[in-house]
Amino acid sequence: MKNEFTAVIKQEADWWIGWIEEVPGVNCQEKTYEELRQTLELTLKEALELNRQDALTAAGSGYKEEKIAL
Repeated sequence: MKNEFTAVIKQEADWWIGWIEEVPGVNCQEKTYEELRQTLELTLKEALELNRQDALTAAGSGYKEEKIAL
């Protein structure tokens, strides 16, 4: 299963801005649309990995991981 996220993208004057609807805090600004797409993807990957690490650290020991698909 491949995860999909929704990017909201718009041009504001000379800048392209965007954010990911499903993940608060993932937002970027770039000079071109292409750069924005790349930066959003990289920022999203980094945020998801950081969230995973934080969740496992918070769980401590004796936890079980389960996949949940919507």
